[in-house]
Amino acid sequence: MRTLPPHTHTQRSVLAAGAVALATVAVLAVPQPAGAAENSPIGFGAGATGGGGATAVTVSSLAAFKTAVTGNSAKVVKVNGLIPLSGQVDVGSNTTVLGVGSSSGFTGGGLRLKKVTNVVIRNLNISKPLAPADGVTVEASTKVWIDHNSFSADRDHDKDYYDGLLDINHGSDNVTVSWNTFKDHFKGSLAGHSDNNASEDTGHLKVTYHHNQFSNVYSRIPSLRFGTGHFYDNYVVGADTAVHSRMGAQMLVENNVFRSTKVAVTTNRSSDVDGFANLRGNDLGGAATEISRVGTFTTAPYSYTAEPASSVVASVTSGAGTGKL
Repeated sequence: MRTLPPHTHTQRSVLAAGAVALATVAVLAVPQPAGAAENSPIGFGAGATGGGGATAVTVSSLAAFKTAVTGNSAKVVKVNGLIPLSGQVDVGSNTTVLGVGSSSGFTGGGLRLKKVTNVVIRNLNISKPLAPADGVTVEASTKVWIDHNSFSADRDHDKDYYDGLLDINHGSDNVTVSWNTFKDHFKGSLAGHSDNNASEDTGHLKVTYHHNQFSNVYSRIPSLRFGTGHFYDNYVVGADTAVHSRMGAQMLVENNVFRSTKVAVTTNRSSDVDGFANLRGNDLGGAATEISRVGTFTTAPYSYTAEPASSVVASVTSGAGTGKL
């Protein structure tokens, strides 16, 4: 049995001498192979099961998909083929949406999770979401797992021609974004849509990003306001500004790799109130950092394995995106 790399954390109660003491202990486990798909989310989105063991329904048209994802009963919806969208389709609670193979999904629009809970989005190609539709919007929703998807657009148009690839807003909470690819876009992932939304967002927007690849994405990798973000074991190539903590957001940025990136992490741009960021174990690849406030988020409140930055490129390039489940 091997000891996991540094920064693997958990807490458990131990009974000794008739008294209960709380101790922080290292998790001992055998790490999964590079790129291996987890069966459940790690991080703030832990507990999201979607449709669970419900009998799967396979759809190949927009009309059938809309019908299949409506309502809050447990359901698993498999998407077979690439479905054109105009705008967004609302997905109900207790839903798993799963792409078939490596090339199924949506283009031209996206999915909206609005005021729902317990949703899993996996193995979908989501491309060219024309404004004002994001590729995926998580709005006022909780317990969400977004895993092994391929998000993309192009950089041939104005930055506002497409909307965000993945946006999380309006007090959403407990979200994990894992093993996805984000390519060829201006605005990657925005968590917290406005500086003026403190009353709704403060105490929420808890998001984990791990083992994602961001390639030729200009900024918002991610941009987080007000919330708590854990960004670990991600691979960022070709960004202008990557991680952006603002409006008092607390971020732990751990064991990531940055290449051809101007600013890896900033806490003092574009908003009236700076954010906070703790950095450890990152390979900045020559990128600058702008850390005006460090903050208090140093230990994530869940068990996880942060592999060292030296193995992140191999893990993420082999394991992220569709077709890897």
